[in-house]
Order: sequence, then C-alpha cells, then structure tokens
Amino acid sequence: QVQLVESGGGLVQTGGSLRLSCAASGRTFRVAGMGWFRQAPGREREFVAAISGSGFETIYVDSVKGRFTISRDNAKNTVYLQMNNLKPEDTAVYNCAARSGPAASARATAGDYAYWGQGTQVTVSS
Repeated sequence: QVQLVESGGGLVQTGGSLRLSCAASGRTFRVAGMGWFRQAPGREREFVAAISGSGFETIYVDSVKGRFTISRDNAKNTVYLQMNNLKPEDTAVYNCAARSGPAASARATAGDYAYWGQGTQVTVSS
C-alpha cells in the first residue's frame, strides 16, 4: 500500500551536510509515523530518527542529536533528514520506513515499521 523512495545521499567531507528525502505514496502517509534507519558494513541496522504523523513529535538516537533534523511535508508526501556536521561514523546506507496504517507515533524500533525504502548511500570522508 505504501511505497518509499529515498534520495539525496552522496559523498561529503567531515563537517559537511546532506539532506535526504523520502518520497512516499499512499493515503496512509498523512497519518503514519515515519523513521530513518542506517546500516554500515559489518554493523547491525541502527535507528536514527523518527517523526509522528502530525510532525509535532520527533525522536533521535543520541549520537545525532543536535546535528540531524527530521521533518515532513505531508502536502508533498515527503519526509526529510537534514544532516549537518557529518562525521565518518555516519557513513552508512540510510533507509526510510513507514508504520502500518493509522499507527501515528514516532518509534525507534525497526519492528514497528511495515514499509521500507531501498536505501541511499551516505559516505563521509575523513
């Protein structure tokens, strides 16, 4: 029911910025909670940020607080992840995810999400 397509990844130097976008389809996007996760080679998938369906609630993993900002524009069916002051440890494939149906709260657990995008690569050079 929901399809997600990420974009905006790339190669940047330490201290640089990137803005990831997640374009979604489906009516449930307007109420569904959304999240960003990342996975680096040799590491398990890690929660990054999440936002409630209304956009008024956001949560972040401690390592990105103060550097990353998640937002959404429901009129455009798009969720964003603004990443500033990037560090080499941010290097990973970033995936956006959507919760199922009317589930609207922001959650940090991958199992709470039903739909996943294919991912976009972020590489931060030192």
